[in-house]
Amino acid sequence: MDITLSQKERLLLEDLKSQEQLCIEKYTAYANQAQDVQLKQILSANGQVERSHLNSVNQLLNGQIPQMNQQQNQGNAGQAMGNQSTNTNMNNAQNMNNFSDKSICSDLLGTEKYVSGTYDTAIFEFRDTGVRDVLNHIQKEEQKHGEAIFQYMENKGMYQVH
Repeated sequence: MDITLSQKERLLLEDLKSQEQLCIEKYTAYANQAQDVQLKQILSANGQVERSHLNSVNQLLNGQIPQMNQQQNQGNAGQAMGNQSTNTNMNNAQNMNNFSDKSICSDLLGTEKYVSGTYDTAIFEFRDTGVRDVLNHIQKEEQKHGEAIFQYMENKGMYQVH
């Protein structure tokens, strides 16, 4: 189905595109920097989903509504890895590595919060229901990425909920 975008809709999609590109860059770099194997897996999985988000945004910019069914199962990949139980008794060397991993997680959690909020705002600015559905789907996956990072941090003792 072809869609015609208003100038405002196009500008919003360009902003979302730049956010997705930044997410891909961060997930790729941080997956290489992370010390913990489990965290590397979460970041790699999230990065792959971010690539599908970028493809979807590019399709929208080209006037096409993307098929979402191929993305739907990918959004849970990082979450499943974030749920794995972990041993919180760590030695000092592991704590040093966790500081780096904690910084990575904190940055990505903040990024996901921002990107999710950007999608939330953009959804209300589009006329086409199909476009809104695509953006809503991507936003839900962004929230799942944040949830996976949060659960990883909580399981590793990096984030305490009181």
